[in-house]
Amino acid sequence: MSGETETPAEARPKLPKWVHYVIDYGGLVAWLLTLLMLNLMHRSDAAVTSSWVIVGASLLALGVGLIVERRIAPMPLVTAVVGLIFGGLTLAFHDERFIKVKPTILYGILGLFLITGALRGKNPLKVLMGDAFHLPDPVVRTLTLRYALFFFALAIANEAVWRTQSTVTWAFFKFPGVAILLFAFAMSQAPLMMKHMPDEDETSEKAAGSQAAGGAKPPTDAL
Repeated sequence: MSGETETPAEARPKLPKWVHYVIDYGGLVAWLLTLLMLNLMHRSDAAVTSSWVIVGASLLALGVGLIVERRIAPMPLVTAVVGLIFGGLTLAFHDERFIKVKPTILYGILGLFLITGALRGKNPLKVLMGDAFHLPDPVVRTLTLRYALFFFALAIANEAVWRTQSTVTWAFFKFPGVAILLFAFAMSQAPLMMKHMPDEDETSEKAAGSQAAGGAKPPTDAL
């Protein structure tokens, strides 16, 4: 009877990958264009006003997960909630510091999530990378530590950039800067993954490369 009440993962509606990319990056592009346009208009509240886009993108991500896929994966949920909280605080207090410190908080959460998950003997990388992958435990621990340190480094970099550079410079660091860094770092881990994948056939190596690339996708709102 329990099989009738629980929908198998394979039976859940799946969105085409390009739709996910539009949702993930469309909000970032719209936010960046809005910020640049307001900045060209010499609006002193450009960062604050553009925060409406962040709030909207966060709500859209939650809505798509609930309506189309009938679920919300943990990572999009966390990033959407953080986006709503800090976007809301920015608008409520009319203070752009909230939205600028948001990536620092998000990347710090991701780093702590990986470290604490590894200490508990779990495999937190599955949440970040999407598809399950089969690697020896020592390799998983190595990858987890590397990703945790990388996210901590991103948090420190975000603090350095927004505190020392202009809002526009920080915006370009946030996107596409962080997305490029994530992709480059994830691809740099592909050789380690391919080296230790189960030796079945060439598709294993291709899977490792695609899984590494999957990890490059910024947490839904790299916002």
